[in-house]
Amino acid sequence: MDEIGARFATASTVIREAGALALDYFKKLDQLTIKSKGLQDMASEADLNTELLIKRRLGEAFPTDAFLGEETGAADFTGASGIWVVDPIDGTQPFISGIRTWCISIAYVRDGEIEMGLVYDPCADELFAARRGEPATMNDRPIRPHPGADFTAGITSVGYSNRITPASVISVMTRLLNAGGMFHRSGSGTLSICYVACGRLLGYVEGHMNSWDALAAIAVVRGAGGRTNDFLADDGLTRGNPIIAAPAQLYDQVAALLD
Repeated sequence: MDEIGARFATASTVIREAGALALDYFKKLDQLTIKSKGLQDMASEADLNTELLIKRRLGEAFPTDAFLGEETGAADFTGASGIWVVDPIDGTQPFISGIRTWCISIAYVRDGEIEMGLVYDPCADELFAARRGEPATMNDRPIRPHPGADFTAGITSVGYSNRITPASVISVMTRLLNAGGMFHRSGSGTLSICYVACGRLLGYVEGHMNSWDALAAIAVVRGAGGRTNDFLADDGLTRGNPIIAAPAQLYDQVAALLD
């Protein structure tokens, strides 16, 4: 097995183990310790302990790799073989509210390329996965984006966080609705981008996402034959970027929503 294949196999096991841990917390929300990191930005012991499990397992298996996690931050990237980029629970607000739209995200970046992405939804037991240059799957079945030619063919997801202005997201929704589309927001941008990859949603746009929210799902969209913007440009790994994800034939229309 090649180096990337070994990492993919290990990450596939680790993400399910992490999912079981997070799901156990989800079933005991009344016992959960929750704190605020800012406006509509929450974290819990489930987020931290799930990330620590992933970090420990990957560190044991691949000690020369670096790690960037939402909860524990970044280790020194200098001399690292590659970088694991992890969100232990994307959709913390739905998670702590007892809503099932949350997931776990693990990506691996080497030499400026997203080599793999895995996104696991424990509540639905759905694992989205892709290696660079290979077909994306959901529970080992190949997936493809929506075949629609315009916004009237389905639903488009619009992300929002306090890193962008309310006015900017209202402009996006206005353009979408004027084009005959309908908007969707679940609270998990990562899961929504994976829904673009498998055709449940037409596209996804957000004025700013962090890399741990975006990279794994980007790998899945690309592996499914969809298109995304160059998220890693201009130090997107540490600074984040806008995100556009869509079927190839709809990409320009979806990208224009952010103009």
